[in-house]
Amino acid sequence: MTHSTHTRALDLSGNWTVTDAQGDYSFEMALPGDIITGLHAAGLIPEPYWGRNEYDLRWICERGWRLSREIELDRTDLVLAISEVDTVASILVNGTAVLETQNAHRSYRADISGALVLGTNRIEILLPAVTAECDARQKKQPFRLPVQRTNSPIDNGNMLRKPQCDFGWDWNIALAPSGVYGMLALEPLETLRIDRLAIRQDHSGDGVAVTVDAHVDGTATQDTMVTFAFGGTERRLPVPANVANPVVTAEFALSNPELWWPAGQGMQPLYDLMVQLGDQVEERRIGLREIELISEPDAVGRSFLLKVNGRPVFCKGANWIPADALAGRIDRDAVEDQLQSAVDANMNMIRIWGGGRYEPTWFHDLCDELGLLVWQDFMFACNLYPSTPEFLAEIDAEVRDVVARLHHHASTALWCGDNELVGALGWFEESRNDRDRYLVNYDRMNRALETALMETDPTATWWPSSPTPGPLSFGDAWHDDSSGDMHFWSVWHEGRDFEHYRDVSPRFCSEFGFQSYPSMNVIRTFAEPKDFNISAPVFESHQKNAGGNARIAETMFRYFRFPTSFENFVYVSQIQQALAIHTAVTHWRSLKPHCMGTLIWQLNDTWPVCSWASLDYGGGWKLLHHMAQKFFAPVHVAAVPDGDGVLLRATSDEASAVDLAVEASAMKMDGTTRRLGSANVSVGPDRSVEACRVDGLTEDEVLTFSWSLPDGRSGRDHFAPKPYKSYALEDPGLVSDIRQTGSGLSIALTAEKPAFFVALEADVPGRFSDNGFLLLPGAPVTVTFTPKVPGADAAVTLRNLHSATCVAG
Repeated sequence: MTHSTHTRALDLSGNWTVTDAQGDYSFEMALPGDIITGLHAAGLIPEPYWGRNEYDLRWICERGWRLSREIELDRTDLVLAISEVDTVASILVNGTAVLETQNAHRSYRADISGALVLGTNRIEILLPAVTAECDARQKKQPFRLPVQRTNSPIDNGNMLRKPQCDFGWDWNIALAPSGVYGMLALEPLETLRIDRLAIRQDHSGDGVAVTVDAHVDGTATQDTMVTFAFGGTERRLPVPANVANPVVTAEFALSNPELWWPAGQGMQPLYDLMVQLGDQVEERRIGLREIELISEPDAVGRSFLLKVNGRPVFCKGANWIPADALAGRIDRDAVEDQLQSAVDANMNMIRIWGGGRYEPTWFHDLCDELGLLVWQDFMFACNLYPSTPEFLAEIDAEVRDVVARLHHHASTALWCGDNELVGALGWFEESRNDRDRYLVNYDRMNRALETALMETDPTATWWPSSPTPGPLSFGDAWHDDSSGDMHFWSVWHEGRDFEHYRDVSPRFCSEFGFQSYPSMNVIRTFAEPKDFNISAPVFESHQKNAGGNARIAETMFRYFRFPTSFENFVYVSQIQQALAIHTAVTHWRSLKPHCMGTLIWQLNDTWPVCSWASLDYGGGWKLLHHMAQKFFAPVHVAAVPDGDGVLLRATSDEASAVDLAVEASAMKMDGTTRRLGSANVSVGPDRSVEACRVDGLTEDEVLTFSWSLPDGRSGRDHFAPKPYKSYALEDPGLVSDIRQTGSGLSIALTAEKPAFFVALEADVPGRFSDNGFLLLPGAPVTVTFTPKVPGADAAVTLRNLHSATCVAG
């Protein structure tokens, strides 16, 4: 756990009074929180996520707001400590301005002793209209810096250091909320305090050496000690007297350290660190590990892989966007559940995407505990940004603040300059017509980020942008798969077939995805049954990607017979999403070690919306997430088309070689099978190998295959060479026996004929042990359902591809 505490701090969180600039509203709301959530909690606006309410609520960001409260004080020598003020704000104490903020991503400290009085004091936070502030700052730029309006219907959001997706994105609501989301406290005005800790690890010797630098703010005039405690050792060291802002350094040597590993590679032991100066106590939990980015020229282009403790690690995971569109609705338990879902699906990395927010420290504590490597973008995405001295000074302070807060986490694997800013140079008429000007503008900002990062943490791993072939390379990393990291969007945005994923061989694919509709439970939270139609205005307002609904439907025509109802349409959309990503991941894993990472776009949703997420808003598992649990398994076998046949390639992420027994069969739609082949193969930890080749599938057959390990682990999959609409699916005669258990439900399933993509849906939140699977005749399966609320009654609906797309009779 990470803590920064002061024993005499006064917490200012709790109820504040909120009024608008026009005098129309006055209500109480809790801080930390956002004004939109506060308005809704006070009953002054309807649910923002319901129907088309979004469009009637944009007025909120178009007016100024005042947050105020009174406190009683018996001392005046105090400092205001505040973070995540969203965004531009004037803070007044008893009518005197004490702080001006410009950045939602920063922390601030302000000496307010001169404005305080003994007794009653009034604190006010003035938040001007977001849209007016954006527009005014754009007008002050030496040349226009456009935003991608298809993502951001609220213009000029790139002018503010605020979560960029607040202005809308192709999966996010556009409300541009404001408020205060982080720390809000008064602390004693100290002559000496710990400004930050810098923590370094050295793994070059027999053990691990840990160095802790306490950067002290102020000047010591007498004997003052700093206490360090780590790994069972305590040190008390003096602060140098009469030295301004000194650094006090403690070194610790661990001869037999327990190393921290990513999920699936080992355990995640964490060592407690405590540093104390007077009443100030800084606590950290340190995982001992060494992470290296290996990106070097090779015969293909330029490699991209991470080594942890000297071991190459194939990164399996997804992109993380803000946990909610409204910060006041972010719940730690819900976030932990979603991160746990990532680990449960055999993921070991998340990429915190650059258009959102730097996550709170507790988020990174959870990643440390769960073994989730963090690819951390700096918060710039898809737009063009200023490089004026004022803007560069602001982001310099931002980077130093964030890196000092997060650098020590074992999970912090890589710092990346931005999301898709190199590509953005070609997206706007202004930058296409004057590329040199905008390229230099971008490079100034990018270099400022790198400089601030490396000066704050010289051990940091830096990657300039995502995607990019490499440093100082401004090529097309959306279609060039030879170097660096790649964003591959041709299947979704260009409407290519799923098979096109096999035409590229990325070194590391940090973005790729395919949309589906949210599950019916989620749809019911924003739409009435009369709106259960993908062309209905309500449904289109919950689809933020231009042409997204049409693309889902068009793809469905290519691969499936059309669903028989709206509910089945939702179900089939989730099947095709899962199949798309299954095609990509299984193929790219089969290229190991040429490819060493696949990060799905995206893990989570910010509100109930049609999107690329594998988890529904609220954390429920879509069919994609269930399938990811299988295709991200440590040992997996993939079907790779090869001419007229199919190669079965085995991949392992284990630390040592494993032995596999692989069997393959051909299956007709009535369940008749014939054996095609088998093989025994040994798979090393750093590559994929061919297990066997199978030939001779007929027009009415699909390939089924399975694998097993000596330790009892096993897996199975199937491969359909043709679109599923081409096969004469038969009624599987699916039978279920649902029984109540102490923890939920047990559902025993049998089928007389193959049941493709058997899906179970519950009418209450919870998790099925399996979903979206092929059920074979003579191979019964029992699935359990655990409701989120223990003891909740659940009704279960069963679907399969035949029942969803074939008309009876």
